[in-house]
Order: sequence, then structure tokens, then C-alpha cells
Amino acid sequence: MPQPWSPSSWRSKPVSQMPEYPDAAALAQVETRLKSHPPLVFAGEARNLTAALARVCEGKAFLLQGGDCAESFAEFHPDNIRDTFRVLLQMAIVLTFGAALPIVKLGRIAGQFAKPRSEETETREGITLPSYRGDNINGIEFTEEGRTPDPNRLMQGYAQSAATLNLLRAFASGGYADLHNVHRWTLGFIAGSPAGKRYKALAERISETLDFMEACGLTPEAIPQLRGTSFYTSHEALFLNYEQALTRIDSTSGEWYDTSAHFLWIGDRTRDPDGAHVEFCRGVKNPLGLKCGPSMTEQHLLKLLVTLNPENKPGRLTLICRFGADAVAEKLPRLIRAVRREGANVVWSCDPMHGNTIKSQVGIKTRSFDRILEEVKAFFDVHRAEGTHAGGVHFEMTGQNVTECLGGAQAISEEDLAHRYHTHCDPRLNASQALELAFLMAESLRAERMKDGKLAANA
Repeated sequence: MPQPWSPSSWRSKPVSQMPEYPDAAALAQVETRLKSHPPLVFAGEARNLTAALARVCEGKAFLLQGGDCAESFAEFHPDNIRDTFRVLLQMAIVLTFGAALPIVKLGRIAGQFAKPRSEETETREGITLPSYRGDNINGIEFTEEGRTPDPNRLMQGYAQSAATLNLLRAFASGGYADLHNVHRWTLGFIAGSPAGKRYKALAERISETLDFMEACGLTPEAIPQLRGTSFYTSHEALFLNYEQALTRIDSTSGEWYDTSAHFLWIGDRTRDPDGAHVEFCRGVKNPLGLKCGPSMTEQHLLKLLVTLNPENKPGRLTLICRFGADAVAEKLPRLIRAVRREGANVVWSCDPMHGNTIKSQVGIKTRSFDRILEEVKAFFDVHRAEGTHAGGVHFEMTGQNVTECLGGAQAISEEDLAHRYHTHCDPRLNASQALELAFLMAESLRAERMKDGKLAANA
């Protein structure tokens, strides 16, 4: 029988990837302040997302999750929020048109401030300091003051998340996401790229379709879905003091929801079934993600499925697979078969970023576009062979014109990396690379649905 759960029951469990604060009393004071602050998201929104993910689980929709590796205080600007949002809109349009499926749009945004680290400390020139763990924990600057965890950063992270969510809601429902604006979503620096040109041609086809619909009386006033879109937020539930402080009882259902985001995920380093992070997440009713890396065994996964989704509710749990391009064909099929034997309802999503991180010859952390694409293709191929639904993708990307990942149609080289390498943690796809990848995924989804007879060959 499961043990009783409360928002604080995680504190009695083994904990990892959590910083030690020099002033525990100051941290407790900040937690108390956060408990009195308004929720960032609402339980009803999280339930809507669960329902949307249930359709993904059934093969009737597709999940697009993307955004910053780690949000930063320094890059907080409305233009950056807008640009990431509109690249996700562009990617969703490409996938919708190519796959003839609704796209569930989920941002790594408005709360993705904490990052797990391989090492507790970092040493430079004989000086050892705590590792950078994200802007809501400590600073990226390599100084003792900067690397000391500061609880007041949590308040800044909350404020930035609230402001970001306010802007995202305005973009999603205030006219910016209206399909009639499909031409205006193209960022200037990708307009002349191969992906930009393909998008322009697609936008023209969509505009022609909308003109035809309006001539038939199907206007945005009659069809609200043309005027706006549903957009949800997500982050890794890593720093549990913050997550607990924003966990509230929903007045309509009487159930607990973590109101820091619509969707939370458990990382590959914190998925111990008996650990604090799994203990916290099992009790909140938000839809959850679970990162599955190369070390995930069938037995480990099945135990987590029972713990995190005991009612086997569709849309509750998304398995975010991050194996690396070379390991997908070996590691993924056995997990799919184990889940199928159990009759478990899950969304299968591909994270092709984390298993393909390398160091360039000049020592800069990067990722190869080709390797990212290889993992996505292998993910789709395995699901096609197993007769299951490749339900989503999970990218670290940005709307900024960065040079952090190698390759793509822009042919970013190792010499180019230092030109605009702005990430606070891991390298991100830029807007052109992300859009290019969306077109390639749309082709795979379209081929899959045509094979299944769900699309006409001449559509």
C-alpha cells in the first residue's frame, strides 16, 4: 500500500541534486513568502493539458515541447519570450500541416531555472567553488559570492515566471497567435534560409485556405480556434522547496496541484523510485514527464509507472527518451515492450538533445544537428516497427540567432560556435535549425499516417 502523501513528505526521503544553503532560516523565510503568493498556473489549465496529452497517448495528437535549456535573469526580455513563442508556433504549424494532427504546445519556459549537475563543484585554476545550478539557485559568474546559493533568487525566479506567463497568455489569446498572422511569425534572420523559404510557401497555402474558409462564412469570429491557441508551460521539478511552496489544494476538486507550471518532469538523475523527487511528484495531479536515459531498466520503469500513475490515467505520464543517436535502436524497444505488456498508458516523447552533447575541438560544449536528427529518425523508426505511436519531441531551442549547435542548413562550424554562444548551460538549436527539424519531422509523421491509411496519398 502506498504511504500517505503530503506536499512535505519528500523531506523524509533521500534527496539528490539539491544545493545546501548556508542560511537555512533565510531559505525557510522565502518559502513562507512564496506560500502566500498567487499561483502561477491554475488546476483547470493543468487538467486541460492532461486531456490533450491523453489524445496524444491515443495517437490522435502530437506533443511539441521546447524552450531554453536554462532560463536566465540576464536574458529576460519580452522580445526573447516572443521570439521563442513564435518559433514554437511556426514549428507547430509545420507539424500540423504535415501530419494532419493537432499539436500540443508545451514550452520549457516560465520556470526552467534549476539544472542538475554532474559534479557538485567546479575547479578553475586551482580554485574550487560550487557548480552553477541555475539562476534561481546561484550565479553563473565564477566567484564565491556568485556561486553561493541565495534564497532571494527564488523570489526573482517567481516574479520572472509570473511576468513571462502573463505575456505568453496575451500572445496565445490576444490575437498574436491568430492563424491570419502566419506570415508575421517569421524571424528576420531566418527569412532567407532554406527553412524560412519553405515556411513562406506553406504560409501562403494556409492563407489561401483561410481566404476560402472566410468566403464560406467560416470566420475567426465563428471559429475561436483560428484566433488563438492553447499554450502550456513546463520545467524540471528539481528544487523541491520551491515546488512545495507553490503546491496548493484545488478548490473545485480538493486535489493537490503544483501551481508553478502546468507540466513537471523528473530528470534522469533524480528518478530514484524511493527518492525525494519521485515522492513529491507522485502526489500532485499535474501531468508529469519522466526522463528515460540509457541506464533505465524495464523493472525500474515499471516500478515508476505504478508509483507515478497508479490509476493508469491516459495523459498523466510522458516518457521522455534521451538515449543518444547510437543507442535508440538498442535501448528503446525493450522499454516499449515492457510498457505494452503492462498495458500502461503513456506518451512516448523523444529528447534528442541530451544524449548527443559533445565537446568541440576548442573545448566548447555543443551538439550536432545531424546527430539530433538521427535520434529523432531512429525514435520514429522504432515506434513504427513496434506498432506504437511516436507521440512527441522535446527540444532545447531558442528564438535567438545563436550559434550553439553544429550543422543544419546554415552549416554552423566549430569556428562559428564562439560568435553567438549565449547559453547559460547546454547548447540550443536556433530558430532556423528548429524550423528545419520541424519540416523533417513533419515528413516522417506524414509518411507514417499515409502508411496507416489515415491520409490520402494525394492530400
